[in-house]
Amino acid sequence: MNTLLKHIIQQLLEIQNGKLWIGSSYHSKLKDLDEDLVFVRPIKNLHSIAEIISHLTLWRTEAILKIRTGEGSKTDDCEENWLPNERLKTKGWTQIKSEYDNSLSELIALLKDKDDGFLDTYYYDTDFKGQYTYSFLMNGMLHHDLYHLGQLGIIIKFLTDKA
Repeated sequence: MNTLLKHIIQQLLEIQNGKLWIGSSYHSKLKDLDEDLVFVRPIKNLHSIAEIISHLTLWRTEAILKIRTGEGSKTDDCEENWLPNERLKTKGWTQIKSEYDNSLSELIALLKDKDDGFLDTYYYDTDFKGQYTYSFLMNGMLHHDLYHLGQLGIIIKFLTDKA
């Protein structure tokens, strides 16, 4: 049975494309953005939209690796964690967003056929330097997505109020 995993998958999808109680999803925040805005840092200590989406993609890709191999490879200090806008601009917003969307599809494809017992099995977390359950990972991914959704709301507000 995979009742818990179906619930996690549903939450991942709702955060991306659904109608959330909090009012916004990633889709609703990103769908009408002017591509020129995604690389702008509204103030010095806030990331750009592109930086956040790239960061989310890295950690989702890292979760996929952990599910496939039982071990991660990245830490919070790795260079890819927060790629600078100059590097992201060479990739382009379309590619950044496509990688983000594809990483969600890949994660869901990996999870959909697993049994709920999978959530109680362990993987080695390179960043936290220890053994953790996949439940910890999946709940962390949900928390991470929601945290950065809130950040995007603030960044977009700064950018669109100035425009």
